[in-house]
Amino acid sequence: MQSFHQYMMRYRGAKSNTEARQLADWIFYDHDFPKHSHNYDEISRYLEWNIPFTNAITVYDNLWQDYLENR
Repeated sequence: MQSFHQYMMRYRGAKSNTEARQLADWIFYDHDFPKHSHNYDEISRYLEWNIPFTNAITVYDNLWQDYLENR
């Protein structure tokens, strides 16, 4: 089973500048991000403490749903 970090790498470097791409790029460069986590709460708390942009939590929630449906 892939981690959320691995799932997010599909959005990294996308041609269109979406919020999913912003979050994926930030996750890639943040060396403290919980890369092996499959836990919603752990990642959510991390993002709340280290929020990369204003709408990041909402973007995360939406992407988490897709992650659950497609893992």
